[in-house]
Amino acid sequence: MPGYELIGKEEQKEIDSIFKNGNGVLFRHGFENIRNNSNKVLEFERNFAKLVGSKYALAVTSGTAALRVALASLNIKKGDEVITQAFTFVATVESIVESGATPVCTEIDKTLNMDPDDLLKKINKKTKAVIAVHMLGVPARLDKIKKICKKQNIPLIEDTAWGCGGSYKNKFLGTWGEIGAYSFDFAKTLTTGEGGMLVFKDKNTFLNAKAWHDHGHENNPKYPRWLDTRRSSGFNFRMSELQGAVGIAQLKKLKKIIKLQNRNMEKIKRKLSLIRNIEFREIIAGSNETADALIFFVKNKKTAILCREELLKQGVGTKILPEAYTWHFAGTWKHIPSLWSNFKNKINAFPKSIRLLEASVSIPINIHMENDIPEKIYQAISKVILKNN
Repeated sequence: MPGYELIGKEEQKEIDSIFKNGNGVLFRHGFENIRNNSNKVLEFERNFAKLVGSKYALAVTSGTAALRVALASLNIKKGDEVITQAFTFVATVESIVESGATPVCTEIDKTLNMDPDDLLKKINKKTKAVIAVHMLGVPARLDKIKKICKKQNIPLIEDTAWGCGGSYKNKFLGTWGEIGAYSFDFAKTLTTGEGGMLVFKDKNTFLNAKAWHDHGHENNPKYPRWLDTRRSSGFNFRMSELQGAVGIAQLKKLKKIIKLQNRNMEKIKRKLSLIRNIEFREIIAGSNETADALIFFVKNKKTAILCREELLKQGVGTKILPEAYTWHFAGTWKHIPSLWSNFKNKINAFPKSIRLLEASVSIPINIHMENDIPEKIYQAISKVILKNN
């Protein structure tokens, strides 16, 4: 967390080139007679695809849009069910609802990602897709999830909003499933302010998405845009050239960002490892996380809240857990009727997940970290643990 810490002259240079060399064309399509081959979004897509090793990439306006376009590309519709996990940002479920499908959520395990055993229990004839989320940059159990989806012939979408640049078994997150969806909002590892990206294995699915995100336009080179052929209906989720320009510069910094975040996370983790009675979030073997946050479990909800309070006294905050988990936990989303009506147990829909989340503390990891931060975090957490265990 996050790319915005390194925004600078490189991003400015890419934006300036739109006006110096591209006559200020900010729209990603057309205007070929004046843009002088300045195609920032297209360049960003190609560079991104090359980096992660995917054949097809499509830039969109946000991570939420990426998920919505992914579902449209698979023809997900009313009457279908899409399974995701109980711990995610609300946008994951919102994208399912907006597609007309019914969201179904699994429990999480100690990775704080999808529990594959619960996934298997919740698959039925209506299940048309699975969205596994790499929460806060830690890979889900992709081996097991992928195996289940393959056996059931269900497409896997990876919500890689926090996982851009992370990998599992030396394969980039987002490239394990049929579709990978990324977010580039201002607090993500790579940022374009807002924005997102999709990567695809299948060409036809990519072409479906490409048309749907642009009102159905096929952008057929045989016709001017106003006479363009149509592949389907759709919506407008096109990325602008300004976002594409920033993305080009940010992408070159991604490796450095992840390296620095992992370095700083390890410094904090080494200090916290000296404290008894805390347990770190499970990281499965073969994972290369983005180090967006360091999460550990404490005794209970009360202890987690006390940890946050003590950290704030030291001038250090927490991230999502424990202060904002209601925006990230499906068990609290009573404002989404199609999700809530699917819960069999209205009182405690996800007992395993809520036990884990209520006892979790999440430390945000920055690129620029003052030298005394690990010690401050250690002092705050050790003080609470000594008093409450």
